Amino acid sequence: MSSIDDNVVVELDNIQKELLLTNLDEEGKLSCLKAFKVARLIGRKPIEMSAITKSMGIKITNCELGVFGKLKFEDPSAVIYNRLKRNYMGHETLECKVLWDEAKRSKLKTVGATVKNSDIQVSHCQLGCFRNKNGKKELV
Repeated sequence: MSSIDDNVVVELDNIQKELLLTNLDEEGKLSCLKAFKVARLIGRKPIEMSAITKSMGIKITNCELGVFGKLKFEDPSAVIYNRLKRNYMGHETLECKVLWDEAKRSKLKTVGATVKNSDIQVSHCQLGCFRNKNGKKELV
């Protein structure tokens, strides 16, 4: 059981817990990509995954956009960087969802590499892992 906010409580049954546990890596962590998969498998919204995993003592790792974890990234893409800057009027902070939408037009790893190696900051993790406050990433 975990509280997402003051009014919402998340409970998993044994089948849901087993589906989550069978998707952990060798270190007992849940990768960003697998967290999205598990959310679908257990019938939950992705935004609930941080609260769910915290309640079970599990960490989400390897953000596909390079915010946290140990993923290795290739070279950034000037084309993607320029498109993001142009489409979002030069903003340096973009929501996770916006960047995943961009990845549908190219590749997630390329978007992640571009974000990781640029001045673009990510806010509002779709899994609920972090938000952006006063220009600094704040893990929750």
